[in-house]
Amino acid sequence: MSAPHSLIVVLAAGKGTRMKSALPKVLHKVAGRSMLGHVLDLAGKSAGGTVAVVVGPGMDNVATEAAAIFPGATAYTQHEQRGTADAVLAARPVIEVHAGDVIVLYADTPLIRPETIARIRAKLDEGVNVAVLGFRAKDPTGYGRLLTSGNGELTAIREDKDASDAERKIDLCNSGVMAFRVPRLADLLGRIGNANAKGEFYLTDAVEIARADGLKAAVVECAEDEVLGVNARDQLAEAEAIWQQRARKALMVSGVTMIAPDTVWLSFDTKIANDVKIEPNVFFGPGVTVESGAEIKANCHFEGATIGANARIGPFARLRPGAKLGEDVHVGNFVEVKNVAMADGSKANHLAYLGDGTVGAKANIGAGTIFCNYDGFNKSKTEIGEGAFVGSNSSLVAPVKIGAGAYVGSGSVITKNVSDGALALERSDQKEHPGWAEKFRTMMARRKGKS
Repeated sequence: MSAPHSLIVVLAAGKGTRMKSALPKVLHKVAGRSMLGHVLDLAGKSAGGTVAVVVGPGMDNVATEAAAIFPGATAYTQHEQRGTADAVLAARPVIEVHAGDVIVLYADTPLIRPETIARIRAKLDEGVNVAVLGFRAKDPTGYGRLLTSGNGELTAIREDKDASDAERKIDLCNSGVMAFRVPRLADLLGRIGNANAKGEFYLTDAVEIARADGLKAAVVECAEDEVLGVNARDQLAEAEAIWQQRARKALMVSGVTMIAPDTVWLSFDTKIANDVKIEPNVFFGPGVTVESGAEIKANCHFEGATIGANARIGPFARLRPGAKLGEDVHVGNFVEVKNVAMADGSKANHLAYLGDGTVGAKANIGAGTIFCNYDGFNKSKTEIGEGAFVGSNSSLVAPVKIGAGAYVGSGSVITKNVSDGALALERSDQKEHPGWAEKFRTMMARRKGKS
């Protein structure tokens, strides 16, 4: 039976008590995206069909996250946690009207690759009715075992608590991910009972029922780390490490240089072009794009920023959301940029805060410069013209415009617009008192002698 498209059922109803968190387990993040988000992204890349998300009672935030990431996803509630088969049947309304494949994924298993789902679907195309994703476990304790016949067909899945001593020696384990090409799947799942050690309705029992109906079942194997399920904070960190390792490798293969890859942290949507060089201890938060030839020096933090071609950033630079850096821009040590567009060739090399504004092409922002953008109630813009020069230790009180080619003298507090090509100075007159220093030292020495 061919299938025009797939129904993806994502199980997200687990309470995640071992996470010890008020936040539902599946909303905890890996690489800046919720685990649920990773699985829904996988669903979109793998099938392009219908998505149903099964949530627990009161998990409105999970349903909201699902709708935000995968518009059109429908949430169904599993009112009591009575096992995985019961969870899938919470989506019975859509299962009963669906004519294609049904693939069951888990929202706490965020590392499965689209290629793996493609292999599962290919197995269905070969005539298999039930395909189960399995892996060879280093320590199979606690996992369901996949029982196979002499010709390699899957005959049953035995939960660890129900397995015999001989079955527990099997290292081929169940990931939980299953795909079905079965007529009237809801009817088949409805025949699953709960006569087992935990008294739950196991989705895994579908294999034996399907085989009793004359249907075929088979295993598709993948690496153990790909099906890591996250139930506690240490496993969340483990999933993060695996994701990061994959992403770093993919970038290096594409032509990105990382001097110390293990110290570079990426987000799910980080985009870095070829010939970018990244020094140690750099963090990419969500929404960052780096164009070809840029150099990222050590100890930088980026989020929601665009870095243009051949730009030079850092060390110790921070780019916040809305930072848009053009070609050959220099942002140096201890410079923070937030919601500022810096045009080609502009520079802010030392100790500056640029918030809410624009910097024209080839303008230079001196050390210690501050865009004073916030008055306690409103944010205002600072506009720096093309080729302008802002001297060190200047405060630009927004809203204010510095004209093209203008100069701002060091130490100035600028509160009014500066015309093109003008020099703006704002300082008190310097006064000098001859001989004062020696008199002061003498006075302090006498005081110290009396104490």
